[in-house]
Amino acid sequence: MAIKVDDQPSQSFSTSFELKGGVQTGELNLLSPLGSTLARLTWNPDKASLRTPNSTQDFASLAALMVSATGTAIPVTALFDWLAGVPTPIEGWEVDLSRQPEGRLLARRTNPATELRVVLDQP
Repeated sequence: MAIKVDDQPSQSFSTSFELKGGVQTGELNLLSPLGSTLARLTWNPDKASLRTPNSTQDFASLAALMVSATGTAIPVTALFDWLAGVPTPIEGWEVDLSRQPEGRLLARRTNPATELRVVLDQP
């Protein structure tokens, strides 16, 4: 997964990840190049949490957690649909699912300019 945000200041990062669950309850582990867990994001209908090796933060929603973890708002509900190949429209976002059967997706937002790329391991 790679996210690039052209805002003030500009931000970008890429990481391997493991995703379990769905929009209501789930877990996203962000991994180092060597496979160790850099951060664990967990959520359920009551709260969302971000755990790093040095701290734990709780959030009222998955949306707030994602802003904290990535530096920008990510349309999480649509992202799960996009990963499943469903082109759910989100205002301000364009998604390219043409390579989704290969485990790849690209989503772009114009304001602030944001690019989200996801590459999934194929069995």
